Amino acid sequence: MSDALTYRKIIHVDMDAFYASVEQMDNPALRGKPIAVGGSENRGVVSAASYEARKFGVRSAISGVLAKKYCPEIIFVRPRFDRYKEISNKIHAIFHDYTDLVEPLSLDEAYLDVTQNKKGNPSASLLAEEIRLRILNEVGISASAGISINKFVAKIASDVNKPNGQKTVNPDEVEAFLEELPIRKFYGVGKVTTEKMYQLGIFTGTDLKSKSVEFLEKHFGKSGAFYYNVVRGIHNSEVKSHRITKSVAAENTFDVNLTSEIFMLEQLDKIATSLERRLKKHNISGKTVTLKIKYSDFTQQTRSKTLPYFISDKSLILETVEELLYQEKMKDSVRLLGISLNNLNTEEKKAVVVQLKFTF
Repeated sequence: MSDALTYRKIIHVDMDAFYASVEQMDNPALRGKPIAVGGSENRGVVSAASYEARKFGVRSAISGVLAKKYCPEIIFVRPRFDRYKEISNKIHAIFHDYTDLVEPLSLDEAYLDVTQNKKGNPSASLLAEEIRLRILNEVGISASAGISINKFVAKIASDVNKPNGQKTVNPDEVEAFLEELPIRKFYGVGKVTTEKMYQLGIFTGTDLKSKSVEFLEKHFGKSGAFYYNVVRGIHNSEVKSHRITKSVAAENTFDVNLTSEIFMLEQLDKIATSLERRLKKHNISGKTVTLKIKYSDFTQQTRSKTLPYFISDKSLILETVEELLYQEKMKDSVRLLGISLNNLNTEEKKAVVVQLKFTF
């Protein structure tokens, strides 16, 4: 560990069952009941589940059919992303009362660097309590928080006392905290990596810490050095208040499967309209167009084309998407279509910003 004077004070704030909490706040009839945002008992995927539903095993990313099987009393609610964005903006306004070093990860979570803060309060734990209380009183929903010396530990800590709680991991507690942690709870270690670590005899942070960097790089490639460092509390990623957008996408899951390219083109026209609106709103354009197709058997396919110039107009996006659509025949009926634009002009803007930092 480095000298205590160099420690950052990082808070990771994570809203509790955000989409579901907003729905229960806006509709008192849903409070205390198991609800799933998104999906239905016939099809679709759950975007979020209330804590009442989670007790039955209902989680985000499972099918609505499975959610209904786990919890016959489940109530499906249609997502309202404009409303979630509105609430998210209110929460982020509270964050900015404390620091301008706010890095959003999504609508419902963010990192805050409060090493130097607008309140002049040296206690990150007290600041986290105050922020959570303000969100509850001013917005109406609860949040949890993790507080520590870096983003990695803070994010893991925010999950410890959920919902409506917080966990502080002080500098002298970091290594012991990580040593006792099950490897599956390490942020960035997914299911596949977890299984691979189990096969190598790595079940806890202590097990991970016992492995050399050479061993980890041999089995996990470039990620090996990352695992070697984070289990020792070393993670120097800064809180970045301006994140560069790398992709803009729009997609739609259909109530009735699409069975021909004609029907698909009708829906792709609507999706392209939505995508164009987002691009124009943020003055973004891109060169790589990707068509995403999910079939009725849940298999997924993507097809991409990179153009020699930036585009943002619906007509040009749709022209490219139509070409991608007819590259090969449908293999089954289609339940989801999506269009994304990558290779964006935001990356060029980033390069310009870096160039301006040089002194001549």
